[in-house]
Amino acid sequence: MTDRILDCLVIGAGPAGLQLGRLLHEQGRDYLILEEGSVPGSFFTVYPRHRRLISINKPHTGSRDPEFNLRMDWNSLLSPDPELLFTRYSERYFPDADDMVRYLADFADRFALHVRYGSRVTEVGREGEDACFTVGDERGQRYRARRVVVATGVSRPYVPEIPGIEHAEQYATVSVRPGDFTDQRVLIIGKGNSALETADNLVETAAVIHVAGPHSLRLAWQSHFVGHLRAVNNNFLDTYQLKSQNAVLDGTVQRIERQGDGYLVRFSFSRADEVVKELRYDRVIACTGFRFDASVFADGARPRLVINDRFPELTSAYESVNVPGLHFAGTLTQQRDFKVSTSGFIHGFRYGTRALHRILEQRHHDRPWPSRELPVKAGDLAEAVVERVNRTSALWQQFGVMADVLVVDGGSARYYEEVPVGYVHEGLVEPGDADVFTVTLEYGPDHDKVDPFDISVRRVAQDAVGTAHDAAYLHPVVRHYRRGVLRATHHLAENLENEWSSADVHVAPLRAFLAGAARASVD
Repeated sequence: MTDRILDCLVIGAGPAGLQLGRLLHEQGRDYLILEEGSVPGSFFTVYPRHRRLISINKPHTGSRDPEFNLRMDWNSLLSPDPELLFTRYSERYFPDADDMVRYLADFADRFALHVRYGSRVTEVGREGEDACFTVGDERGQRYRARRVVVATGVSRPYVPEIPGIEHAEQYATVSVRPGDFTDQRVLIIGKGNSALETADNLVETAAVIHVAGPHSLRLAWQSHFVGHLRAVNNNFLDTYQLKSQNAVLDGTVQRIERQGDGYLVRFSFSRADEVVKELRYDRVIACTGFRFDASVFADGARPRLVINDRFPELTSAYESVNVPGLHFAGTLTQQRDFKVSTSGFIHGFRYGTRALHRILEQRHHDRPWPSRELPVKAGDLAEAVVERVNRTSALWQQFGVMADVLVVDGGSARYYEEVPVGYVHEGLVEPGDADVFTVTLEYGPDHDKVDPFDISVRRVAQDAVGTAHDAAYLHPVVRHYRRGVLRATHHLAENLENEWSSADVHVAPLRAFLAGAARASVD
C-alpha cells in the first residue's frame, strides 16, 4: 500500500466521474479515477442494448446562449471549452450510444484527467487513526484517500425474487437479433424503457409478445419523469391496443417453470379479480432494471441501502448517511429524487456533480459557494431572478431539486446559484440569516394527473395579482424563509414558451412579493 494519501479517489470514469475529475483537476486537487473498463464510459459500449440513447440531442435551438442551449442538450458535460459539446458529435435527436463513447473519450483526453483503466475495485474499507479509506483493485493495487466518491452507476442487474427467475434470459445478455425470435411466444418481465425497447425490437418477428409487471405503466410525457416510458419506445403499445396479438399484462409473475422446449408461467392478474392463469412461452426475458453493487464495501465502510437495496441512502451533500466521507455522484444520486426529477441522468447529475464539488471545496478547502452581491432593492432582486429563470439550464433540468438562493440580511444581498434544495438550510445559509429566498422551477403538484392534450384544461392559471398556485406546467417558484422558517410562497405564471419576463404578469408581482416578504428592507 502506498503512503500517499489522495485528497479524493473517484470510482468510475463514466460521465459523472469525468465531470467530477475535471473540476478536481481544475482546482489542482490530488485525485485519481479508477475505471474497470478500458475506455471512459464503458457502460455505453454495452447499453442500451439496441444502441439508441433516449437522451435528447438538439443542436439547432435558434439560440446562441450556451446556457440556454444546455436545456436541449442532455448529453454534454459541463466544461469551459465551448467546442466540447455532444451536439458536435451527432445531429440525431436520439443519438447512437457509440457517439457517447467517442465523446467521453475525447472529454477525458481534452482535460488530461487522471484515470487508471482496467482497475476494477474489489474492496473499499476504512482503517487507521486518520480514518482514511483504503481501496483495492483487481490488480492488487491499494490506494488511500481522505474521501471516496462512487460514480459507478447501477452496475448490477436487479433480479426480482420470483421462483424460477433463473430460467429467464437477462436484458444484459439476451440476443438483440429479431430473427432469433421468429414465430415465438415471448414474455418480457418489466414495464420500463428496457422492456419496451426489447418488445419494439421483436414486433416484426415474434408471434406473441406479452409485457408484464405489477405496477401501472407510466408515460414520461405525462409524468415528466424522463425515466418512465419514453415515446420513442412505446410503439409496442399501439400493437396492443389495436389487437395485434400483443398485450400488456398487469399483475405478478408467481412462478416460472421449464416445460419441454418452453416455459410455463403462473401469472396473477391484478385487474381481473386476482385471476391466476398458467401461460406458455418459448422465451422469458427479465428487463427489471439495475441496482447498485455494494458487495465491495467492507464493514465500517458499507453504505446503508434503500429502495429495495438498489441505492445508497444519501444526505443533501450526496454523502452516505452512515459513512462520513463516502460520497456519490451520477445516477446513484437519484435516491434523493427517485422517479421524480433527473438526478439519474446526465442532464441532471452533471449539475449535482458540480454541486458536490462545491460542497467538498466548501467543507475541506475553505472555498465558499460562488455568489455575487446585489443591490438591496426589490426591483434589482426581481430582475436577477427573472434573468436566471429565463436561461438557466440547471434549474430547468433539476426541477424541484436545484435552487438559486437569495440571502438578504440587513444592508446586503447575495445571490447563490444552483444549490441542492436540501442543502440550502443544511450547509449553505446560517440559521441566523434574516431573509432567504429559494428560486426553483417546478411542476404543479397534480401535473401528472392532467392530460396535456385535453383542451378543456386551462393551461395558464393566475389570479388578479399574477400568482399561479394551480399551474400544472413547469414554472418558477420563489419561497421566502425567515430564520429557517417558511413564511410565504410565490408562483410565477406558466408560459407556453417558458418565457417568464412579462412586466405585468411576471415581473411586477414578483417585485411586490420580494418587497412585501422582506418588509421594506429591499425597497
